[in-house]
Formats: sequence, structure tokens, C-alpha cells
Amino acid sequence: MKTTGKGQPVTRTSQDKKMHENIFKINDKEYILPGSRACQGCGLSLAYRYILKALRENTIVAIPPSCLCVLHGLYPTTSTIIPALNTTFASNAASASGIVAGLNALNKTDITVLALSGDGGTYDIGIQSLSGAAERNTDFIFACYDNEAYMNTGTQRSGATPMGAITTTTPVLTKQEPKKDFLKIMEAHHIPYLATVSPAYPVDLYDKFVKAKRIRGTRYIHIDTPCPPGWGYPTKDTVKIARLAVETGLFILFEIENDRFRFTGRSKIMAERGKLLPLVNYVERQERFKKMSIEQLSGLQASVNSRWNECLKRAEG
Repeated sequence: MKTTGKGQPVTRTSQDKKMHENIFKINDKEYILPGSRACQGCGLSLAYRYILKALRENTIVAIPPSCLCVLHGLYPTTSTIIPALNTTFASNAASASGIVAGLNALNKTDITVLALSGDGGTYDIGIQSLSGAAERNTDFIFACYDNEAYMNTGTQRSGATPMGAITTTTPVLTKQEPKKDFLKIMEAHHIPYLATVSPAYPVDLYDKFVKAKRIRGTRYIHIDTPCPPGWGYPTKDTVKIARLAVETGLFILFEIENDRFRFTGRSKIMAERGKLLPLVNYVERQERFKKMSIEQLSGLQASVNSRWNECLKRAEG
């Protein structure tokens, strides 16, 4: 039995034991090579590492213009060992659908197709082709890495930018409109699997992509993706910021499988404890919220509370 420095025994909860066991189940092969063009502390690079570990070799990735395109590198060099197709902003889901059709024609059913777009290529420019693919229940995984602005081109406002945040294109001091609820948009398509993940909780992320790989039809996974230069926090704090998003209830870890909702990971623990951290703990650590008004903070807190209570009711049902 392990002991503390004072000789007192340390007991593990069942959750701790499960986490300890799951860590050793993660594929230990690396699919991202040492060195890439991603920024220091990039939340996407942390998430992508575990995404590829979960999906493994038989995977083709479709990528629109984005931070991920930069991470992969410019031809003829690359920082990954997974085949990828560069697409246009608007056509990532359509291009991935074409890959699926080509593989079906060749009777290759053991290859996973992943379309991975930022929030600009999902919420805004790419919504049309994604909605069409989801309505047809195309057999692929579409994942959105949500860093809440067009980060690759200079931190311009997107439909995912939260109210009260500063961007380079907000016409007034801060963005005045609330963030688009894209998860509800995707849920309205009644796809077989929808989930949220965070790079701060890699075991939860890994498990969900492993599950998604085994499901047929359109699977949508939403990734909270902190961005040090765009959000304005020290590069060492990416995991801390991502954890605070979950612990304040701003970003909820859950999955919806065949229209059935359930909390997962840290959010499940927070739901059982019945208490979230105040949202101010999250916003005060980011420069992008430095001009947020008290009214905006109160409005965002009320929105977080309302959505959290809605999820609690769904979990009980």
C-alpha cells in the first residue's frame, strides 16, 4: 500500500483505479512525428495526438485550411504518418464523403475516414456540406476542434466565439452575440453518435474516438481546444484552462448515442457532486475577456447554469 510522506495510507477511489487502468490501455504508438508548426501549448496538438492513437493506422484524414493544415506541414514534408487530403474550407465534409464513396467502391471497409475542421470550417463555412452528409448518415467521423475563432488567419470572430471575447474583427469592444449552439444543431440530425471531448482529459477523449471508430454512420465529436495566442494565456496553462472550462460547466463532457444522453468523465463527477466552479475562475485567466462587462459575465453565467440544469434533467431521464 502506498503511503503519504507522513506514513498515512493513500486509498484509491474506484474512479482513480479505472483511470489508472485505462492509461495502460492507450495505444503507445505515436503518429505525430517530433516537431511540428503548431504553436507552443496548442490544445489541438494535444488532442490530435490521442485522436490518432485511438483511430490507428487505417485512417484517412480530410483537412480544410486551418491550424491543423499548418500542423501537418507543407508538401513534401509532414509531421504525421497518417495519409491526409487537403480540401477547401466549405467542402471538407463533402470531400470526406467522396473518400467514403471511393473506399466503398473498392470494397475497403476497414478504413476510418476522419474529417477534422476548426470552428470556422464547421460552424460557418463548412456547415452546409456537414449538414448534408449528416442528413444522409454518411459513414465517417466529423470532428470539430473548437478554438472559438479563425486562429490560423489572425483570430477573427467566428460563430463559435463567445459573447464578451475580443477578436481582431469584432466591430465594437467585444463580441455581443452568444456562441452558436452547434451541438444542438448536430443532435437535430439524429446521428448515431455525438460526443464532446477535451485535451485536458485524454482518457475520455481516447475512449470516445475508439467507440466512434466502431460505430457506423455519421459520428460527430466536438473538441474544446484552448489556444494560447488567441485566448491570451501562458502556454504552460493550456491543460489548466481546459480543465476550468469543464469544472465551471462552460464545456460539458457527454455523449449521445442513439438519442440517449449521458455525462462522462469529469462532468459526470461534477454532476454527482452537484456543484460547479464560478465562471469567473475561467474568464479571468484569459486576455480575450479583459473587456467583458459585468452584464456579459452575468449573462454567460446564467446561460451556463441553464444548460447545465438542462443536462442534469436529461441525465436523470
